[in-house]
Amino acid sequence: MTQLTDHSPPLSQAPVAVQGGASAAFVAGCVRGATAAGLGLGVMTALVMLMWISSPFPDSGPGGALRLATALWLLAHGAELVRTDTLSQLPAPVGVVPLLLAALPVWLAHRAARDALEPDGSRPRASASGALTAVTTGYVLVGAPVVLYAAGGPLAAEPLSALVHVPLLAFLAAAGGVWAANGCPLGPLPARLPRGLRVALARSRVAVALRSAAVGALVMVGGGAVLVVVSLVAHRHAAQTSFLHLAGDWSGRLAVVLLVLALLPNGAVWAAAYGLGPGFALGTGATATPLALTGTPALPEFPLLAAVPGPGPGTPLHWAAGAVPVVAGLCVAWRTVHAAAPRYGERGQAWTRGGTALSALLGSVGCGALMAVLAAAAGGPLGRERLAEFGPVWWLTGAAALLWTSVVAVPVAVALRAWRVRGAGVTEGPGAGTGADPGRDAVTPSAAAPEFAAEPAPDEGFEPYDFLPADTWSARTTPAPPAAGPAGEAVEPALSEEAAEPADSAEPAVHGERGARSTGTEPEAGTDSAAADARSGEGPPAAG
Repeated sequence: MTQLTDHSPPLSQAPVAVQGGASAAFVAGCVRGATAAGLGLGVMTALVMLMWISSPFPDSGPGGALRLATALWLLAHGAELVRTDTLSQLPAPVGVVPLLLAALPVWLAHRAARDALEPDGSRPRASASGALTAVTTGYVLVGAPVVLYAAGGPLAAEPLSALVHVPLLAFLAAAGGVWAANGCPLGPLPARLPRGLRVALARSRVAVALRSAAVGALVMVGGGAVLVVVSLVAHRHAAQTSFLHLAGDWSGRLAVVLLVLALLPNGAVWAAAYGLGPGFALGTGATATPLALTGTPALPEFPLLAAVPGPGPGTPLHWAAGAVPVVAGLCVAWRTVHAAAPRYGERGQAWTRGGTALSALLGSVGCGALMAVLAAAAGGPLGRERLAEFGPVWWLTGAAALLWTSVVAVPVAVALRAWRVRGAGVTEGPGAGTGADPGRDAVTPSAAAPEFAAEPAPDEGFEPYDFLPADTWSARTTPAPPAAGPAGEAVEPALSEEAAEPADSAEPAVHGERGARSTGTEPEAGTDSAAADARSGEGPPAAG
Protein backbone atom coordinates (compact mmCIF):
# COMPACT_ATOMS: atom_id res chain seq x y z
CA MET A 1 0.00 0.00 0.00
CA THR A 2 1.27 3.42 -0.89
CA GLN A 3 0.71 6.18 1.68
CA LEU A 4 -0.11 9.59 0.26
CA THR A 5 0.95 12.60 2.30
CA ASP A 6 -0.90 15.90 1.86
CA HIS A 7 1.58 18.76 2.31
CA SER A 8 -1.02 21.52 1.83
CA PRO A 9 -1.80 23.70 4.87
CA PRO A 10 -4.85 22.83 6.89
CA LEU A 11 -8.10 24.59 6.09
CA SER A 12 -8.09 26.41 9.39
CA GLN A 13 -4.92 28.31 8.47
CA ALA A 14 -6.24 29.82 5.20
CA PRO A 15 -8.52 32.40 6.83
CA VAL A 16 -5.70 33.37 9.16
CA ALA A 17 -3.43 34.17 6.21
CA VAL A 18 -6.17 36.19 4.52
CA GLN A 19 -6.90 38.07 7.70
CA GLY A 20 -3.22 38.73 8.21
CA GLY A 21 -2.87 40.18 4.71
CA ALA A 22 -5.97 42.36 5.17
CA SER A 23 -4.67 43.60 8.52
CA ALA A 24 -1.30 44.48 7.01
CA ALA A 25 -2.99 46.38 4.17
CA PHE A 26 -5.21 48.24 6.64
CA VAL A 27 -2.24 49.24 8.80
CA ALA A 28 -0.34 50.41 5.72
CA GLY A 29 -3.34 52.52 4.65
CA CYS A 30 -3.61 54.05 8.13
CA VAL A 31 0.08 54.94 8.02
CA ARG A 32 -0.38 56.62 4.64
CA GLY A 33 -3.37 58.61 5.90
CA ALA A 34 -1.52 59.72 9.01
CA THR A 35 1.51 60.65 6.90
CA ALA A 36 -0.67 62.79 4.61
CA ALA A 37 -2.14 64.63 7.59
CA GLY A 38 1.32 65.09 9.15
CA LEU A 39 2.79 66.46 5.93
CA GLY A 40 0.04 69.06 5.58
CA LEU A 41 0.39 70.08 9.20
CA GLY A 42 4.17 70.24 8.84
CA VAL A 43 4.01 72.52 5.79
CA MET A 44 1.61 74.85 7.59
CA THR A 45 3.77 74.90 10.72
CA ALA A 46 6.91 75.64 8.73
CA LEU A 47 5.31 78.67 7.04
CA VAL A 48 3.93 80.09 10.28
CA MET A 49 7.17 79.55 12.18
CA LEU A 50 9.13 81.22 9.38
CA MET A 51 6.88 84.27 9.62
CA TRP A 52 7.17 84.28 13.42
CA ILE A 53 10.97 84.01 13.42
CA SER A 54 11.41 86.74 10.81
CA SER A 55 8.96 89.11 12.50
CA PRO A 56 10.74 91.89 14.47
CA PHE A 57 7.81 92.26 16.88
CA PRO A 58 6.27 88.83 17.55
CA ASP A 59 3.01 89.05 19.47
CA SER A 60 3.34 85.65 21.18
CA GLY A 61 5.83 82.92 21.90
CA PRO A 62 6.45 79.71 19.94
CA GLY A 63 3.45 78.07 21.58
CA GLY A 64 1.13 80.71 20.17
CA ALA A 65 2.70 80.35 16.73
CA LEU A 66 2.20 76.59 16.82
CA ARG A 67 -1.45 77.00 17.83
CA LEU A 68 -1.93 79.46 14.99
CA ALA A 69 -0.46 76.92 12.54
CA THR A 70 -2.82 74.19 13.75
CA ALA A 71 -5.77 76.59 13.52
CA LEU A 72 -4.89 77.45 9.91
CA TRP A 73 -4.55 73.74 9.11
CA LEU A 74 -8.05 73.14 10.47
CA LEU A 75 -9.35 76.17 8.57
CA ALA A 76 -7.99 74.63 5.36
CA HIS A 77 -10.33 71.68 5.98
CA GLY A 78 -13.36 73.99 6.24
CA ALA A 79 -13.56 74.15 10.01
CA GLU A 80 -14.87 77.41 11.42
CA LEU A 81 -12.47 79.35 13.65
CA VAL A 82 -13.40 81.56 16.58
CA ARG A 83 -11.40 84.74 17.21
CA THR A 84 -11.40 85.78 20.86
CA ASP A 85 -9.17 88.89 20.88
CA THR A 86 -11.74 91.34 19.50
CA LEU A 87 -12.42 94.95 20.48
CA SER A 88 -15.91 94.08 21.70
CA GLN A 89 -14.59 91.18 23.81
CA LEU A 90 -17.10 88.93 22.05
CA PRO A 91 -15.94 85.87 20.10
CA ALA A 92 -16.16 86.40 16.35
CA PRO A 93 -16.38 83.51 13.85
CA VAL A 94 -14.04 83.26 10.86
CA GLY A 95 -15.42 80.98 8.16
CA VAL A 96 -13.86 82.12 4.87
CA VAL A 97 -11.63 79.22 3.81
CA PRO A 98 -8.69 80.10 1.53
CA LEU A 99 -9.24 77.67 -1.35
CA LEU A 100 -5.59 77.54 -2.32
CA LEU A 101 -4.79 76.56 1.26
CA ALA A 102 -7.43 73.82 1.11
CA ALA A 103 -5.85 72.34 -2.01
CA LEU A 104 -2.91 71.02 0.03
CA PRO A 105 -4.78 68.58 2.35
CA VAL A 106 -7.06 67.52 -0.50
CA TRP A 107 -4.11 66.61 -2.71
CA LEU A 108 -2.25 64.80 0.10
CA ALA A 109 -5.26 62.65 1.07
CA HIS A 110 -5.95 61.94 -2.60
CA ARG A 111 -2.38 60.77 -3.20
CA ALA A 112 -2.40 58.65 -0.05
CA ALA A 113 -5.47 56.72 -1.23
CA ARG A 114 -3.99 56.23 -4.71
CA ASP A 115 -0.70 54.98 -3.30
CA ALA A 116 -2.53 52.55 -1.02
CA LEU A 117 -4.00 50.79 -4.07
CA GLU A 118 -0.81 50.61 -6.10
CA PRO A 119 0.50 47.03 -6.53
CA ASP A 120 3.48 46.20 -4.34
CA GLY A 121 5.14 42.83 -4.13
CA SER A 122 6.18 43.28 -0.51
CA ARG A 123 2.64 43.61 0.85
CA PRO A 124 -0.88 42.54 -0.15
CA ARG A 125 -3.00 44.96 -2.15
CA ALA A 126 -5.90 46.46 -0.22
CA SER A 127 -9.45 46.54 -1.52
CA ALA A 128 -11.07 49.81 -2.55
CA SER A 129 -13.28 50.02 0.55
CA GLY A 130 -10.43 48.92 2.79
CA ALA A 131 -8.06 51.56 1.43
CA LEU A 132 -10.72 54.26 1.77
CA THR A 133 -11.45 53.31 5.38
CA ALA A 134 -7.80 52.96 6.33
CA VAL A 135 -6.64 56.28 4.85
CA THR A 136 -9.56 58.16 6.40
CA THR A 137 -8.96 56.53 9.79
CA GLY A 138 -5.26 57.37 9.79
CA TYR A 139 -5.99 60.96 8.77
CA VAL A 140 -8.57 61.43 11.55
CA LEU A 141 -6.25 59.92 14.15
CA VAL A 142 -3.87 62.82 13.52
CA GLY A 143 -6.58 65.46 13.24
CA ALA A 144 -8.32 64.67 16.56
CA PRO A 145 -5.45 65.70 18.86
CA VAL A 146 -4.80 68.75 16.67
CA VAL A 147 -8.32 70.00 17.44
CA LEU A 148 -7.67 69.62 21.17
CA TYR A 149 -4.31 71.38 20.93
CA ALA A 150 -5.66 74.35 18.96
CA ALA A 151 -8.50 74.91 21.44
CA GLY A 152 -6.34 76.98 23.78
CA GLY A 153 -5.13 79.56 21.27
CA PRO A 154 -6.51 83.01 20.40
CA LEU A 155 -7.74 81.58 17.08
CA ALA A 156 -9.33 78.26 18.05
CA ALA A 157 -11.40 75.94 15.92
CA GLU A 158 -15.02 75.36 16.80
CA PRO A 159 -14.97 71.71 17.99
CA LEU A 160 -18.17 70.49 16.32
CA SER A 161 -17.27 72.12 13.01
CA ALA A 162 -13.77 70.61 13.09
CA LEU A 163 -15.06 67.13 13.97
CA VAL A 164 -17.37 67.28 10.93
CA HIS A 165 -15.18 68.92 8.30
CA VAL A 166 -11.86 67.13 8.87
CA PRO A 167 -13.22 63.55 8.43
CA LEU A 168 -15.51 64.69 5.60
CA LEU A 169 -12.72 66.28 3.58
CA ALA A 170 -10.40 63.32 4.20
CA PHE A 171 -13.11 60.87 3.13
CA LEU A 172 -14.03 62.75 -0.06
CA ALA A 173 -10.41 63.27 -1.09
CA ALA A 174 -9.56 59.62 -0.38
CA ALA A 175 -12.65 58.50 -2.32
CA GLY A 176 -11.44 60.53 -5.28
CA GLY A 177 -8.05 58.84 -5.02
CA VAL A 178 -9.61 55.37 -4.90
CA TRP A 179 -11.80 56.19 -7.89
CA ALA A 180 -8.81 57.46 -9.86
CA ALA A 181 -6.72 54.41 -8.93
CA ASN A 182 -9.43 52.12 -10.34
CA GLY A 183 -9.53 53.90 -13.70
CA CYS A 184 -12.35 56.39 -12.96
CA PRO A 185 -15.23 53.92 -13.58
CA LEU A 186 -18.73 55.29 -13.98
CA GLY A 187 -20.53 52.06 -13.14
CA PRO A 188 -23.86 50.82 -14.52
CA LEU A 189 -26.98 52.93 -14.45
CA PRO A 190 -29.50 51.93 -11.74
CA ALA A 191 -31.77 49.11 -12.88
CA ARG A 192 -34.81 50.75 -11.27
CA LEU A 193 -34.73 53.49 -13.87
CA PRO A 194 -37.12 53.02 -16.83
CA ARG A 195 -35.53 51.48 -19.89
CA GLY A 196 -36.24 54.53 -22.02
CA LEU A 197 -34.49 56.77 -19.51
CA ARG A 198 -31.51 54.40 -19.27
CA VAL A 199 -31.20 54.41 -23.06
CA ALA A 200 -31.38 58.21 -23.08
CA LEU A 201 -28.79 58.44 -20.30
CA ALA A 202 -26.29 56.21 -22.04
CA ARG A 203 -22.95 55.87 -20.29
CA SER A 204 -21.16 57.63 -23.13
CA ARG A 205 -23.41 60.67 -22.76
CA VAL A 206 -22.91 60.75 -19.00
CA ALA A 207 -19.12 60.75 -19.44
CA VAL A 208 -19.33 63.53 -22.04
CA ALA A 209 -21.62 65.54 -19.75
CA LEU A 210 -19.20 65.20 -16.82
CA ARG A 211 -16.29 66.40 -18.92
CA SER A 212 -18.23 69.30 -20.39
CA ALA A 213 -19.44 70.31 -16.91
CA ALA A 214 -15.86 70.39 -15.64
CA VAL A 215 -14.78 72.45 -18.66
CA GLY A 216 -17.64 74.92 -18.13
CA ALA A 217 -16.89 75.39 -14.43
CA LEU A 218 -13.18 75.77 -15.15
CA VAL A 219 -13.90 78.44 -17.78
CA MET A 220 -16.15 80.32 -15.34
CA VAL A 221 -13.53 80.32 -12.59
CA GLY A 222 -10.78 81.26 -15.06
CA GLY A 223 -12.90 84.10 -16.39
CA GLY A 224 -13.51 85.23 -12.83
CA ALA A 225 -9.76 85.29 -12.21
CA VAL A 226 -9.34 87.50 -15.28
CA LEU A 227 -12.01 89.87 -13.93
CA VAL A 228 -10.21 90.06 -10.58
CA VAL A 229 -6.87 90.88 -12.20
CA VAL A 230 -8.43 93.52 -14.46
CA SER A 231 -10.24 95.13 -11.53
CA LEU A 232 -7.09 95.10 -9.39
CA VAL A 233 -5.19 96.85 -12.16
CA ALA A 234 -7.97 99.43 -12.47
CA HIS A 235 -7.94 99.99 -8.66
CA ARG A 236 -4.20 99.58 -8.20
CA HIS A 237 -3.78 102.76 -6.16
CA ALA A 238 -6.35 101.66 -3.57
CA ALA A 239 -4.81 98.18 -3.44
CA GLN A 240 -1.32 99.61 -2.95
CA THR A 241 -2.47 101.91 -0.17
CA SER A 242 -4.17 99.04 1.64
CA PHE A 243 -1.11 96.82 1.25
CA LEU A 244 1.29 99.41 2.68
CA HIS A 245 -1.05 100.25 5.53
CA LEU A 246 -1.38 96.64 6.72
CA ALA A 247 2.35 95.92 7.13
CA GLY A 248 5.46 98.05 7.35
CA ASP A 249 8.25 95.44 7.50
CA TRP A 250 9.16 92.89 4.85
CA SER A 251 8.04 89.85 6.86
CA GLY A 252 4.57 91.31 7.39
CA ARG A 253 4.28 92.26 3.74
CA LEU A 254 5.33 88.75 2.76
CA ALA A 255 2.59 87.35 4.99
CA VAL A 256 0.03 89.66 3.34
CA VAL A 257 1.19 88.58 -0.13
CA LEU A 258 0.86 84.89 0.82
CA LEU A 259 -2.62 85.51 2.19
CA VAL A 260 -3.65 87.31 -1.01
CA LEU A 261 -2.40 84.38 -3.10
CA ALA A 262 -4.26 81.90 -0.88
CA LEU A 263 -7.50 83.89 -1.29
CA LEU A 264 -7.12 84.52 -5.03
CA PRO A 265 -9.23 81.43 -5.99
CA ASN A 266 -11.94 82.72 -3.65
CA GLY A 267 -11.85 86.03 -5.50
CA ALA A 268 -12.13 84.19 -8.83
CA VAL A 269 -15.28 82.37 -7.63
CA TRP A 270 -16.72 85.65 -6.32
CA ALA A 271 -16.08 87.32 -9.68
CA ALA A 272 -17.67 84.38 -11.51
CA ALA A 273 -20.78 84.77 -9.34
CA TYR A 274 -20.66 88.50 -10.14
CA GLY A 275 -20.65 87.77 -13.88
CA LEU A 276 -23.50 85.27 -13.50
CA GLY A 277 -25.76 87.97 -12.03
CA PRO A 278 -26.45 87.09 -8.36
CA GLY A 279 -23.17 88.67 -7.30
CA PHE A 280 -21.82 88.35 -3.76
CA ALA A 281 -22.58 89.73 -0.33
CA LEU A 282 -20.35 92.33 1.32
CA GLY A 283 -21.91 92.06 4.74
CA THR A 284 -25.53 91.93 5.73
CA GLY A 285 -27.64 94.15 3.50
CA ALA A 286 -24.95 94.87 0.87
CA THR A 287 -24.67 93.06 -2.47
CA ALA A 288 -22.45 93.67 -5.48
CA THR A 289 -23.96 92.79 -8.88
CA PRO A 290 -23.26 94.00 -12.44
CA LEU A 291 -26.37 96.20 -12.26
CA ALA A 292 -25.44 98.02 -9.05
CA LEU A 293 -23.79 97.82 -5.65
CA THR A 294 -26.65 98.11 -3.19
CA GLY A 295 -26.43 98.82 0.53
CA THR A 296 -23.46 99.88 2.61
CA PRO A 297 -20.65 97.34 2.37
CA ALA A 298 -18.68 96.43 5.50
CA LEU A 299 -15.27 95.94 3.91
CA PRO A 300 -12.21 95.26 6.04
CA GLU A 301 -8.99 96.77 4.75
CA PHE A 302 -7.38 94.19 2.48
CA PRO A 303 -5.69 94.56 -0.94
CA LEU A 304 -7.82 91.93 -2.65
CA LEU A 305 -11.05 93.69 -1.62
CA ALA A 306 -9.91 96.81 -3.47
CA ALA A 307 -11.12 95.07 -6.65
CA VAL A 308 -14.76 95.38 -5.50
CA PRO A 309 -16.68 97.84 -7.73
CA GLY A 310 -17.62 101.18 -6.26
CA PRO A 311 -21.12 102.04 -5.05
CA GLY A 312 -23.81 103.11 -7.46
CA PRO A 313 -25.33 101.66 -10.64
CA GLY A 314 -23.26 99.55 -12.97
CA THR A 315 -21.79 100.74 -16.25
CA PRO A 316 -21.43 98.88 -19.58
CA LEU A 317 -17.97 97.90 -18.39
CA HIS A 318 -19.52 96.09 -15.43
CA TRP A 319 -22.14 94.49 -17.66
CA ALA A 320 -19.34 93.05 -19.79
CA ALA A 321 -18.73 90.54 -16.98
CA GLY A 322 -21.71 88.63 -18.39
CA ALA A 323 -19.44 87.45 -21.21
CA VAL A 324 -17.86 84.93 -18.80
CA PRO A 325 -20.93 82.61 -18.51
CA VAL A 326 -21.60 83.00 -22.24
CA VAL A 327 -18.10 81.73 -23.05
CA ALA A 328 -18.59 78.91 -20.53
CA GLY A 329 -21.83 77.87 -22.26
CA LEU A 330 -20.09 77.89 -25.64
CA CYS A 331 -17.34 75.66 -24.23
CA VAL A 332 -19.95 73.22 -22.89
CA ALA A 333 -21.56 73.11 -26.34
CA TRP A 334 -18.21 72.65 -28.09
CA ARG A 335 -17.18 69.82 -25.76
CA THR A 336 -20.53 68.10 -26.32
CA VAL A 337 -20.45 68.38 -30.11
CA HIS A 338 -16.84 67.18 -30.15
CA ALA A 339 -18.17 63.76 -29.11
CA ALA A 340 -21.64 63.97 -30.67
CA ALA A 341 -20.69 64.49 -34.34
CA PRO A 342 -17.66 64.04 -36.61
CA ARG A 343 -15.60 67.02 -37.57
CA TYR A 344 -16.38 69.07 -40.62
CA GLY A 345 -15.49 67.12 -43.77
CA GLU A 346 -14.97 63.80 -41.94
CA ARG A 347 -16.95 60.57 -42.03
CA GLY A 348 -18.28 58.98 -38.88
CA GLN A 349 -21.36 58.63 -36.70
CA ALA A 350 -23.42 61.39 -35.14
CA TRP A 351 -25.79 61.46 -32.20
CA THR A 352 -29.42 62.34 -32.68
CA ARG A 353 -30.52 65.91 -32.09
CA GLY A 354 -32.32 64.85 -28.92
CA GLY A 355 -29.26 63.00 -27.62
CA THR A 356 -27.02 65.99 -28.29
CA ALA A 357 -29.41 68.38 -26.55
CA LEU A 358 -29.74 66.02 -23.58
CA SER A 359 -25.98 65.72 -23.20
CA ALA A 360 -25.56 69.52 -23.33
CA LEU A 361 -28.32 69.90 -20.74
CA LEU A 362 -26.65 67.35 -18.45
CA GLY A 363 -23.37 69.23 -18.81
CA SER A 364 -25.16 72.44 -17.82
CA VAL A 365 -26.63 70.75 -14.76
CA GLY A 366 -23.20 69.50 -13.75
CA CYS A 367 -21.68 72.94 -14.29
CA GLY A 368 -24.35 74.49 -12.07
CA ALA A 369 -23.72 71.91 -9.35
CA LEU A 370 -19.96 72.51 -9.43
CA MET A 371 -20.40 76.28 -9.23
CA ALA A 372 -22.79 75.88 -6.29
CA VAL A 373 -20.21 73.80 -4.42
CA LEU A 374 -17.43 76.30 -5.17
CA ALA A 375 -19.61 79.23 -4.11
CA ALA A 376 -20.43 77.52 -0.81
CA ALA A 377 -16.74 76.85 -0.17
CA ALA A 378 -15.55 80.34 -1.16
CA GLY A 379 -17.71 82.35 1.24
CA GLY A 380 -18.44 82.51 4.92
CA PRO A 381 -18.58 84.84 7.90
CA LEU A 382 -15.78 87.18 8.93
CA GLY A 383 -17.28 88.28 12.22
CA ARG A 384 -20.54 89.12 13.91
CA GLU A 385 -23.53 91.25 12.89
CA ARG A 386 -22.63 93.09 9.66
CA LEU A 387 -19.65 90.83 8.96
CA ALA A 388 -21.72 87.66 9.28
CA GLU A 389 -22.24 87.28 5.49
CA PHE A 390 -19.45 87.44 2.96
CA GLY A 391 -19.32 85.87 -0.47
CA PRO A 392 -21.81 84.49 -3.01
CA VAL A 393 -25.01 82.66 -2.14
CA TRP A 394 -24.43 79.08 -3.26
CA TRP A 395 -27.91 78.18 -4.47
CA LEU A 396 -28.35 81.42 -6.41
CA THR A 397 -24.94 80.96 -8.04
CA GLY A 398 -25.70 77.35 -9.00
CA ALA A 399 -29.12 78.22 -10.42
CA ALA A 400 -27.69 81.12 -12.45
CA ALA A 401 -24.88 78.92 -13.81
CA LEU A 402 -27.42 76.27 -14.85
CA LEU A 403 -29.63 78.86 -16.54
CA TRP A 404 -26.81 80.59 -18.43
CA THR A 405 -25.11 77.42 -19.68
CA SER A 406 -28.32 75.63 -20.66
CA VAL A 407 -29.67 78.64 -22.58
CA VAL A 408 -26.39 78.96 -24.49
CA ALA A 409 -25.13 75.37 -24.70
CA VAL A 410 -28.25 73.45 -25.79
CA PRO A 411 -29.18 75.41 -28.97
CA VAL A 412 -25.55 75.98 -29.92
CA ALA A 413 -24.75 72.28 -29.54
CA VAL A 414 -27.72 71.27 -31.70
CA ALA A 415 -26.79 73.85 -34.36
CA LEU A 416 -23.14 72.82 -34.41
CA ARG A 417 -24.12 69.17 -34.67
CA ALA A 418 -26.37 69.91 -37.67
CA TRP A 419 -23.62 71.97 -39.32
CA ARG A 420 -21.05 69.22 -38.84
CA VAL A 421 -23.33 66.52 -40.23
CA ARG A 422 -24.23 68.64 -43.26
CA GLY A 423 -20.64 69.71 -43.79
CA ALA A 424 -19.46 66.11 -43.76
CA GLY A 425 -21.67 65.36 -46.80
CA VAL A 426 -23.42 62.43 -45.12
CA THR A 427 -26.98 61.29 -44.65
CA GLU A 428 -28.64 60.29 -41.40
CA GLY A 429 -30.47 57.11 -40.70
CA PRO A 430 -31.34 54.69 -37.92
CA GLY A 431 -28.56 52.88 -36.03
CA ALA A 432 -27.06 49.82 -37.59
CA GLY A 433 -28.12 47.71 -34.63
CA THR A 434 -24.98 45.62 -34.29
CA GLY A 435 -23.38 47.08 -31.22
CA ALA A 436 -24.27 50.66 -32.11
CA ASP A 437 -25.09 53.18 -29.43
CA PRO A 438 -28.90 53.47 -29.23
CA GLY A 439 -28.52 57.22 -28.89
CA ARG A 440 -26.58 57.65 -32.13
CA ASP A 441 -27.63 57.95 -35.75
CA ALA A 442 -25.62 55.91 -38.21
CA VAL A 443 -23.91 58.31 -40.60
CA THR A 444 -23.18 56.67 -43.92
CA PRO A 445 -20.98 58.05 -46.68
CA SER A 446 -22.63 59.80 -49.56
CA ALA A 447 -22.91 58.33 -53.01
CA ALA A 448 -20.37 60.83 -54.32
CA ALA A 449 -17.61 59.30 -52.20
CA PRO A 450 -18.04 55.49 -52.20
CA GLU A 451 -14.42 54.90 -51.23
CA PHE A 452 -15.04 56.06 -47.64
CA ALA A 453 -16.61 53.56 -45.28
CA ALA A 454 -18.52 54.49 -42.16
CA GLU A 455 -16.51 54.30 -38.97
CA PRO A 456 -17.58 51.65 -36.44
CA ALA A 457 -19.47 52.65 -33.33
CA PRO A 458 -17.24 53.23 -30.30
CA ASP A 459 -18.87 50.44 -28.27
CA GLU A 460 -18.75 47.89 -31.09
CA GLY A 461 -16.83 45.14 -29.31
CA PHE A 462 -18.87 41.97 -29.99
CA GLU A 463 -17.58 38.72 -31.42
CA PRO A 464 -19.13 37.40 -34.67
CA TYR A 465 -20.45 34.19 -33.10
CA ASP A 466 -22.24 35.88 -30.21
CA PHE A 467 -25.36 36.06 -32.38
CA LEU A 468 -25.42 32.48 -33.75
CA PRO A 469 -28.21 30.12 -32.61
CA ALA A 470 -27.49 27.83 -29.70
CA ASP A 471 -27.76 24.65 -31.80
CA THR A 472 -25.30 25.86 -34.47
CA TRP A 473 -22.21 24.90 -32.53
CA SER A 474 -23.44 21.36 -31.91
CA ALA A 475 -24.26 20.93 -35.59
CA ARG A 476 -20.80 22.11 -36.60
CA THR A 477 -18.95 20.00 -34.06
CA THR A 478 -20.84 16.75 -34.74
CA PRO A 479 -18.66 14.67 -37.06
CA ALA A 480 -20.30 13.22 -40.15
CA PRO A 481 -20.23 9.45 -40.69
CA PRO A 482 -17.28 8.33 -42.78
CA ALA A 483 -18.05 7.68 -46.42
CA ALA A 484 -16.83 4.65 -48.24
CA GLY A 485 -14.02 5.26 -50.73
CA PRO A 486 -13.47 3.51 -54.03
CA ALA A 487 -11.51 0.68 -52.39
CA GLY A 488 -13.93 0.29 -49.50
CA GLU A 489 -11.76 2.39 -47.16
CA ALA A 490 -13.26 5.01 -44.94
CA VAL A 491 -12.63 8.53 -46.11
CA GLU A 492 -12.84 11.42 -43.62
CA PRO A 493 -15.10 14.31 -44.62
CA ALA A 494 -13.44 17.45 -45.91
CA LEU A 495 -14.21 19.48 -42.78
CA SER A 496 -13.86 16.87 -40.04
CA GLU A 497 -11.24 18.86 -38.10
CA GLU A 498 -11.84 22.42 -39.24
CA ALA A 499 -15.54 22.33 -38.37
CA ALA A 500 -14.72 21.84 -34.68
CA GLU A 501 -12.77 25.10 -34.60
CA PRO A 502 -14.44 28.53 -34.53
CA ALA A 503 -14.69 29.84 -38.06
CA ASP A 504 -12.70 32.96 -38.92
CA SER A 505 -13.46 35.60 -41.46
CA ALA A 506 -11.67 33.61 -44.23
CA GLU A 507 -13.45 32.65 -47.45
CA PRO A 508 -15.13 29.20 -47.77
CA ALA A 509 -12.80 28.32 -50.63
CA VAL A 510 -9.84 28.35 -48.29
CA HIS A 511 -11.50 25.77 -46.06
CA GLY A 512 -12.27 23.65 -49.09
CA GLU A 513 -8.62 23.67 -50.15
CA ARG A 514 -7.45 22.77 -46.67
CA GLY A 515 -9.91 19.89 -46.54
CA ALA A 516 -8.71 18.69 -49.93
CA ARG A 517 -5.08 18.82 -48.83
CA SER A 518 -5.88 16.89 -45.61
CA THR A 519 -7.47 14.02 -47.57
CA GLY A 520 -5.10 14.14 -50.52
CA THR A 521 -7.95 14.59 -53.03
CA GLU A 522 -9.08 17.55 -55.10
CA PRO A 523 -12.09 19.52 -53.82
CA GLU A 524 -15.29 18.58 -55.53
CA ALA A 525 -17.78 20.99 -56.97
CA GLY A 526 -20.13 20.95 -53.98
CA THR A 527 -17.51 21.09 -51.28
CA ASP A 528 -17.63 24.86 -50.77
CA SER A 529 -21.40 25.04 -50.48
CA ALA A 530 -21.42 22.03 -48.18
CA ALA A 531 -18.81 23.62 -45.95
CA ALA A 532 -20.89 26.79 -45.77
CA ASP A 533 -23.97 24.76 -44.84
CA ALA A 534 -22.00 22.98 -42.15
CA ARG A 535 -20.87 26.31 -40.62
CA SER A 536 -24.35 27.84 -40.55
CA GLY A 537 -25.93 24.68 -39.12
CA GLU A 538 -28.45 24.29 -41.96
CA GLY A 539 -27.23 20.89 -43.12
CA PRO A 540 -24.63 18.21 -42.50
CA PRO A 541 -21.23 18.51 -44.19
CA ALA A 542 -20.92 16.86 -47.57
CA ALA A 543 -19.11 13.59 -47.83
CA GLY A 544 -15.72 13.57 -49.57
